Parts: sequence; C-alpha cells; structure tokens
Amino acid sequence: MKTLFKGCGVALVTPFKGGKVDYAAFDALVKRQLEAGIDALIVLGTTGEPTSLSAVEKALLIDHAVRLAAGRAQVIAGAGGYSTAGVIQDALQAQELGADAILSVTPYYVKCGDEGLLAHYTAIADAIDIPMILYNVPSRTGVNLKPEVAEKLAAHPKICGVKEASGDFVQIAAMAEALRGKGNLYCGSDELNQTMLAMGAAGVISVTANVAPEAVKRLCDAALGGDVAEAARMQAALAPLNEALF
Repeated sequence: MKTLFKGCGVALVTPFKGGKVDYAAFDALVKRQLEAGIDALIVLGTTGEPTSLSAVEKALLIDHAVRLAAGRAQVIAGAGGYSTAGVIQDALQAQELGADAILSVTPYYVKCGDEGLLAHYTAIADAIDIPMILYNVPSRTGVNLKPEVAEKLAAHPKICGVKEASGDFVQIAAMAEALRGKGNLYCGSDELNQTMLAMGAAGVISVTANVAPEAVKRLCDAALGGDVAEAARMQAALAPLNEALF
C-alpha cells in the first residue's frame, strides 16, 4: 500500500501583516512545528488561504517550507480547484519546488458528478511524478467524494489517500473500508482525530496543530501506538481549543 506519511500533519496557516504575506512569521511557525516533531507540513491547504495569494506568493511559501523542513518532515502543497489545467499547473510548480506531494480538494462550485471527479483527478495524477492526497470537504465545496469513487481513484499509482472531512460517520467508515490495502485515510476534522485514528486512519491533517503542535502530535502517537486511554484523554483536553478555533 502507498503510504505518504503516518501521524500528525499540520494544515499551516498563512500569516499576513499589512496586507502582505509575513514570511518571517511563516518561518517561525514552520520551525515550531518541526521542533514539535510534526510529520507533515501542509502548505496552501484551504487553511492557508491560497485563493488570496498570488502565484509568486504561493511559490515562495512552498520554497520556504521545503528549505526549512530539509527532509525532517514531508512537505505537501495544496493544489486544487475547478480548473483541471490550472490545478495541474500548480501541482507541477509544487513538484518543481521540491514538495513531496500535493493535496487536492474536490472541484468546488461546479458540483461535478462521479465521472467528472474520476476524470479530473486522473488527469492531475497522470501529469505529476509525486504522490497526491485527495481532499473531501463537501460542506465547503458542495461536492462529495464517495467511497466507491475514491476506491477507483486509489488504484492510480500516484493517488495515495484521502483527507476525509465530511463529518459523516457512515461515510468515514465506508471510506476506511474502500481504502483498505489501497491507500491511506487521513482525518481532516480536529474534533474527530482520535475517533478516526481508531477507525484506521493513518494520520491527521490538523488545523489545531498550528496552535498546539505538541499536544496533537502526542494524541496521534498515542492512538497509533495503541494507547487508547491517552489518545482519548488528549482528545478531551483539546476539545475546548478545537471548538474555539472552529
């Protein structure tokens, strides 16, 4: 089975100051994540507000993350949207800049069907040489990546998993089963981290880790190490922060 990372990934915010990207603050954030032992840095995910950034700004953020990580954590760059050609261009740029993989959200707004999702993601995967995680967050995109469609896509050698943020336990269970032996499930909802890890997720892509990387990392390590009680304790301890952030 294709595994990109196991454990704790952080969906990095993009700091701004005076209407511009604050690269010094971004570097400090990345360094803190690395010191906490975070396993993957996700740059330009939806939390990083890529739709508010220029092409130059996006390239610089990927470059900063790659140089600072220096192999200590995977760098995964967001490359998603409803223009397949545009996503491919962003994905190829991320690849050229040294990203280890891309994270690609379902095409939002246009609400394409299952065949459209298959065509869109297959075209992207065919065009790149690095792995790709699919990102399902239907409450924000209006498009739901069904488990049976994810299973078909996971047969592609470049597609290594799904970040699942539907919040639907029936779908989450079905997605875990659909990806079993084919790809990895990643939790995309901090309030469900411990639950989804217990359901077989390989890791999390956390927003809360921006603020509390050590705590989220500890939760992941406990859950993946079989310490159910400690993972549950950490999930409960982080609940007020998760609620406040979201």
